[in-house]
Amino acid sequence: MLTLRAALLADIDAMWALRTRAILHSCPGHYPAEVIAPWSAAPAPRSYPGLVQSGGALIAQERGAMLGYAIVDLDAGEVDAVFVDPAAGGRGIGKTMLAALEPMALARGCTRLHLSASLNAVAFYQAAGFVALRNAVYAHPSGVALDCVEMEKAMACANQLRASGT
Repeated sequence: MLTLRAALLADIDAMWALRTRAILHSCPGHYPAEVIAPWSAAPAPRSYPGLVQSGGALIAQERGAMLGYAIVDLDAGEVDAVFVDPAAGGRGIGKTMLAALEPMALARGCTRLHLSASLNAVAFYQAAGFVALRNAVYAHPSGVALDCVEMEKAMACANQLRASGT
């Protein structure tokens, strides 16, 4: 049975290894090898410990095995990452994690979530209610330029949910 739990600092290395597997598996049809190689080899960002400690990071696991993770910057309302292990894809794990980030953000006063979606993930985010705003290029710390799509989602605030009886 799939469970979600708060990520811990000790999880960061395993999270990053899962992210690297996901990039190597899911991105070759959307990005050239000369972009994927440095992108996938980059170290975890310095921001991860702070995001984990802020309570904005979730781990999806089953029988103790990490199947995915998701991170939201609760101060900025920015979804930083949603990655699922390629071996566990197609089970709705990413959707479950992304949906779990929303009440966390609402509780911190966010009424919108935004993100920069990699090209392979645009349809995933659209299916979750995110709207494409513009095509963009993300200057990745590894030195490559990643084509992406800036997206956002307006969320019902807690008062609207109470008023509607949900």
